[in-house]
Amino acid sequence: MTKDLLPSQRSPLLPDRHPQRDLFVCDIVDAVPKGDMSSMENPVFTLSTKPDMRTRRYERGENWIQIAPSRTGLATVHDRDVLIYCISQCMAALNDGQPVQRRMRFKAYDLLVATNRQTSGRGYELLKDALRRLQGTQIETNLRQGGKEYFKVFGLIDSAEIVKETRDGRMLDVEVTLSDWVFDAIENNHVLTLNRQYFKLRKPLERRLYEIARKHCGAQSAWKVGTELLRDKCGSSSTLKEFRRLLGKIIEDDAEHDHMPDYAFVIEGDIVIVRPKKGMREAALPFPLSSLRLAPDTHAEARHLAPGWDMYHLENEWRSWVLEKGIGVKNPNKHFLSFCRKRGAYKR
Repeated sequence: MTKDLLPSQRSPLLPDRHPQRDLFVCDIVDAVPKGDMSSMENPVFTLSTKPDMRTRRYERGENWIQIAPSRTGLATVHDRDVLIYCISQCMAALNDGQPVQRRMRFKAYDLLVATNRQTSGRGYELLKDALRRLQGTQIETNLRQGGKEYFKVFGLIDSAEIVKETRDGRMLDVEVTLSDWVFDAIENNHVLTLNRQYFKLRKPLERRLYEIARKHCGAQSAWKVGTELLRDKCGSSSTLKEFRRLLGKIIEDDAEHDHMPDYAFVIEGDIVIVRPKKGMREAALPFPLSSLRLAPDTHAEARHLAPGWDMYHLENEWRSWVLEKGIGVKNPNKHFLSFCRKRGAYKR
């Protein structure tokens, strides 16, 4: 084998750093990864791997978000791992009927293992840096989340404290107080499930592309977006030409290694088309797709609840929502009718 072949044969994924996990922490680190939808929708985290000291503003219509760095720089896409871990633990607790609070304590080791990070001294130092940037990054926005509209400045976390630390500098217990913005997403289930392979994606742009695809494409057959808009949603500072090149390289690598989880990307002119990979929908669901079929007379009943609406449009919207959120539906007919009411389709 020649050296010229090695780069193409090397996987673009990070290695699995913890193939044999401690059984004692398996239940903790195996909590289903969850990300808040607002951060998946908007470019909150920088793609840069070097300190990013720029203040960025992203506007779409009447909505805007501005992100300002602290002296340590903007929070990075990889720093987001901390929030994903916290959100995942809270959602797992809620699913078990347990109460959750903005202030939470966890083992640093558990977080590092769950997010496929190094557990060496260097790994703990990088976690400290992530906590600094998460606390220091300031956000001002009018985006709605959990039914609230914000016109204030806040950090991604309010505070972080190392409760115990070993003599060699490794933190043991970490206490994090989540911001209202993040905790509102947890309380209102404004979150989406992430593929565990997300933590093995090496490039920040790959992670950001996956988040956007998960948010906007979900389990739909396809989602289309302009290249320039996708660049802006990624938070990329590259020129449009360079962004197309970077995206093209990721698409090329994925065609060879199939390393991008769940979604495939295609560039057609000025449009990027995102499609779920084969088996993505059913793999993420606790039920077969056939269980979402409606009885023949359900549409007739729904027409009384939603006069003037296209029933097939409503059904497609309901089905996409159920698939995207991974909701377990026991009675699809009742669930669909309830969906019509909650969407405000029923006018008395």
